[in-house]
Amino acid sequence: MNEKPPSTTGSGSPGLVARIRRAFSGEPWSRDEIQTFIESEVELDAEEKSMLTGVLEVSETQVRDVMVPRSQMVVIDIEDEFDEILAMIVESGHSRFPVIGEDRDEVLGILLAKDLLRYFGSDAARELTIRKLLRPASVIPESKRLNALLKEFRASHNHMAIVVDEYGGVAGLLTIEDVLEEIVGEIEDEHDDEEAAFIRPDGDRNGKPSFAVRALTRVEDFNDYFEVELEDEEYDTIGGLVMHELGRLPRRGEKVNFGGFEFAVVKADKRRIDALQVQRLGD
Repeated sequence: MNEKPPSTTGSGSPGLVARIRRAFSGEPWSRDEIQTFIESEVELDAEEKSMLTGVLEVSETQVRDVMVPRSQMVVIDIEDEFDEILAMIVESGHSRFPVIGEDRDEVLGILLAKDLLRYFGSDAARELTIRKLLRPASVIPESKRLNALLKEFRASHNHMAIVVDEYGGVAGLLTIEDVLEEIVGEIEDEHDDEEAAFIRPDGDRNGKPSFAVRALTRVEDFNDYFEVELEDEEYDTIGGLVMHELGRLPRRGEKVNFGGFEFAVVKADKRRIDALQVQRLGD
């Protein structure tokens, strides 16, 4: 009979000994046992538990669950002029674009922004044929598992794949960043709106000042901004405090009050909080 995941109750030392003994026993754990251990391990913080859970779930998640749907794809028409394409690159902030023919079901290839921008300001741009710059498009089914896709991305060095449905029509696209975000959480860059500030005024709601607060905001920074003294010994981030107060991961739209504030979850997935709307109570 398989040994059960080590207990983490008590002083902590027996749990550590049990973990070491199990590591050398060679007995495999089931997925449920690993998940139970992750959820009960007191030495892991919320972010570590979330990441480990993401590693487990990525093998069960299908491409259709996380892809960018067809309607939201930013694409380039093969007939677009150089200036039009350049404007789209600047506006979107993306680095890779599907290039289509007559419609979105005809993906001719993938255009990398860097391949095009090398011609910027040169006379050669006038004679440029986009078709010559296209790279082959990787095509995958909606049902493909993310762990298999991640291996494929690594082997082929592709960073984008076109997703097709059972009839061969384009259903959407997926990038390597989308896959990694399922494990480590949202990866923001300079083009993300929320990157500008961890805390920013967000107008008035119900007659009270409202603030947009990123879940990764450090508690000490929150305290400095609002001139309060929320407890920060056990949790480093506001998102961690909110989860602690509820005793679980909140759902989008859920609210919790503590420390003189109302915290409303604006953006969250099945493993973590990304953004909060905060208002003072009693103002």
